[in-house]
Formats: sequence, structure tokens, C-alpha cells
Amino acid sequence: MPSGRAAADALAERIHREGPIPFDAFVDAALSGEGGFFEQGRGAGRAGRDFVTSPEVGTLFGALVARALDRWWAELDAVDPFFVFEAGAGRGRLAADVLAAGPQCAPALRYLLVERSAALRDAQRELLTLEPLEDAIGPSAIVDGDLDAVPVAGAGPIVASLGELPVLPLEGVVLANELLDNLPFRLVERASGDADAGIEWLEVRVSVDVERTSSSSTPSPRSASTFLEVLVPASDELAAEADVVAGSAVVMPGTRLPVPTGTRAWLRDCARTLRDGYLVVIDYVASTAELVDRGSDGWLRTYRDHARGAAPLVAPGDQDITHDVPLEYLLHAAERAGWSLVSQSTQADWLGALGIDALVDEARAAWHERAHIGDLEALRHRSRVTEAAALTDPTGLGGHTVLVFTRRG
Repeated sequence: MPSGRAAADALAERIHREGPIPFDAFVDAALSGEGGFFEQGRGAGRAGRDFVTSPEVGTLFGALVARALDRWWAELDAVDPFFVFEAGAGRGRLAADVLAAGPQCAPALRYLLVERSAALRDAQRELLTLEPLEDAIGPSAIVDGDLDAVPVAGAGPIVASLGELPVLPLEGVVLANELLDNLPFRLVERASGDADAGIEWLEVRVSVDVERTSSSSTPSPRSASTFLEVLVPASDELAAEADVVAGSAVVMPGTRLPVPTGTRAWLRDCARTLRDGYLVVIDYVASTAELVDRGSDGWLRTYRDHARGAAPLVAPGDQDITHDVPLEYLLHAAERAGWSLVSQSTQADWLGALGIDALVDEARAAWHERAHIGDLEALRHRSRVTEAAALTDPTGLGGHTVLVFTRRG
């Protein structure tokens, strides 16, 4: 499997060939290119992994997501087949827990894990039995001599894996848990008052320190590449998008903001996948005013081995690069893609509406009843109480924003 060194080499070669590249291109290559962070099979999990997401806390999150899927299925008139696309599915932990919870929609369920990383798609087979994609989209049959095949009802649950969202007008749900914070984004900086007339935004691009990487006349990316920032005037198109991100917030010169180009494209892809249904985003989301207050050192982060990593341009491929998604821009981009906002809440409140408190009360009572035995069932109940505390912690996972959108027809 390629190492992070391969990602750095490929980036250095590209920069030597093309010149300084946009920040979103750097992020995309560092995370998902050859030798990228996720292409190495790194990511969410506990021992030997890099960070913990809600599904990795335990099975409780998946059980509650199963309840949510049942509600959306009912609102879609119990459609069969019922497609669920989990975007950024990773190793399939959430999918496994959803299926283990035995949702009512299971007979209609076609659960499709959308994961770009080939290494993580391979790891899904450790947790799930995967079927060919054509079986998940089908099966279908000719009925009463009709020339058009119709889907066979009651064939679920069927689970399959693919590298990207399909371009098919289907009915169901697209679910993205901590995906958008890893999608590529441009980086802009408000120009200072003495900038050239008419220039309001500068774009942060990524270059290579040629003198550091090679002493020869032909730079070699296989030397110890040192990546650095280059500021250039933002294009009219990028400046217009930066204005949308800024909105009504006061953005002083020198302040940096993300322009989520990857999120914008992904929202359009989701609209091409679903004809009717729901789009559910669970992620690090903040208002632009909050991003301004935090500064880029606060909203732009790296992780490795369950700890904060080095600066974003250091060792591409060897650490996760993540950012808080600007709320106003996310809502604007979703509307442009044809999505209507249904609800917005914290993860703690969303799980509360799904009945997490009742499940915890049941688990706590069962634990007290069996604590003197100390068997696996007793420990499972105690674990559920601990999981709930982590999932609803307002300073941690419970503070994530949950946005539910819909589109019909």
C-alpha cells in the first residue's frame, strides 16, 4: 500500500509541472490521492486509528440511526426498494450497527456504502456481507408481460459498496456523518486596505520550496519536499463565492475563511442520485462569525493517532486535514442544488428526539439488575450508558450539527 511519502512526491511533481495549486487540490491529494491519508486505510476507529466518530463509540448510535431511517421510510410511504446511501462510509461500522438493530425498513432496504478509498472499501468486508452493486440496485423482474422490469419487493436488506454516488434518480436517503469536514475547500484571505484597487480577496495556493527540495537545476520531488503558501488575487468566481461565505459577518483584513468547493459539488451529486427523499448531514458546522472569531488555527485542524497533528502543509498523506463547514454557505449551496431545509439541531437534541434517553434508562435499569452477576449482558448495558454520555456531550460529539434536507420529484 502506498505511504504518505507517495502523496508528497505526487504533489511536488504536480506543483513543479503546473505551478502553485489551489488549496482544495492539495487537500484532495493529501487525503484521497495516491498514498493519501484515507487511501492508506487510516481514519476513524479506536486502537491503531486516528480519531473517533459517533459510530466508533459503540452500537447505540447505529441503533438510533436505524430509528431515523424507519421514520424517513414511513414518510416516503414505505417505498420498496428504499435506498440508503451512506457517503464516506469508511470501514462500514455504522452500516453494520444499523443492520444489527433490525430496522422495520429492512425488507425494503438497499444499503449502499459510498467510499472513495479502495483500502477502506476492502476493510468493509470484515464487518459486512457485500453483494454486487447490480443486486443492490435490482433485483427486478418482468411482471404480466410488461416490457419494463420492476424491482422485486421484500428482497432486503441488501448491502453493496461503491466508490461514488451513482447518477440514478432513486428514492431514499443520503446520509453523511462527518464527511463534509473532509471534503476539499479553497482557502481565501481578506485583502488588506493597501491591496491593489479592486482586490478584496486573496487566494491561498500551495507551492514547493525548490531550494529546500533540491540543490540541482532539475528539482526532484523525491527530496524532502517543503510545501509553502503563496498568496494570489482571487479570481472573480472565487471572490464571489468568498462573499457568500462571508455573508453579513465582519471579516477584517488578514482573516482567512474556507470556501467549500467540494461540498458544493457533492450537494449537486446528491441531487442527481435522489429523485425523492432526504439528505442528512452530521458534521462540524459553524457560522461565519464563529469561524472569524476562532481564526484559521481554530477551524482548520489536522489529526493523527488520536491527537492534533502538525500544520496542514506538513507531511501530506500522513495526517487528516479537516475544517468546520460554514453554515451560511452550506445552506446556500444546498438551496442552489435543489434541497430544502427540514430541520437543524445539535446531535444531542437529534438523538434525544429519537429516544436516546429511554434507551439509556432501560440500559441503566438492566445494569443495576445484573451488576452483581457481571456477565457480558450486564457489561453491554453499562456500556450503553457510557456511549450515550459521549454521543450527547455538548462539548464533543453531541455538539455536532445535524441538518436534514429534502427534495421531491
